[in-house]
Amino acid sequence: MAKTDTLHFIMTGGTIDSYYDGSKDTAVPHAHSAIPKFINTLKLYETCEFTEVCMKDSRNLTESDRKSILNAVIASKSKRIIITHGTYTLPDTARYLKANLKNNDKVIIFVCSMIPLEGFIPTDAGFNIGYAIAQSQELSKGIYVCMNGRIFTPEEVVKILSEGRFGSIYTR
Repeated sequence: MAKTDTLHFIMTGGTIDSYYDGSKDTAVPHAHSAIPKFINTLKLYETCEFTEVCMKDSRNLTESDRKSILNAVIASKSKRIIITHGTYTLPDTARYLKANLKNNDKVIIFVCSMIPLEGFIPTDAGFNIGYAIAQSQELSKGIYVCMNGRIFTPEEVVKILSEGRFGSIYTR
């Protein structure tokens, strides 16, 4: 059973957990997440738990996948959850959780990257994950997106493809 100081990672695929497939000329999610291996190299003080919900490009996530993410959050005993996700539909999934999660008493942070965690230098993945971990210790209960050194709410977050980062609809 997870303790309250457990940090629970829920992985769903996306660029952060992908590799470049030259035959498809695109990033493709790994069969299994690289996040646990990466997190274990960080020597964190808290216990970490990992749940792989799916490994998909976020453009291929279905209503059923979003419900599985919601169910993983509900089932988690942890008060701190980080959900790794693809960039394209992360705002949609964050809003889905906000609309469907009743009585939330957890800090839930979505995080992604524009460049995969493995096989690319430089990559924003490690920084974004580290930032999400740090913010999970400070934020009050709620749902957030931590990207590019900023914290966003599900209602405001937007992917700015031309800038290769996330931003707020209020400050664009």
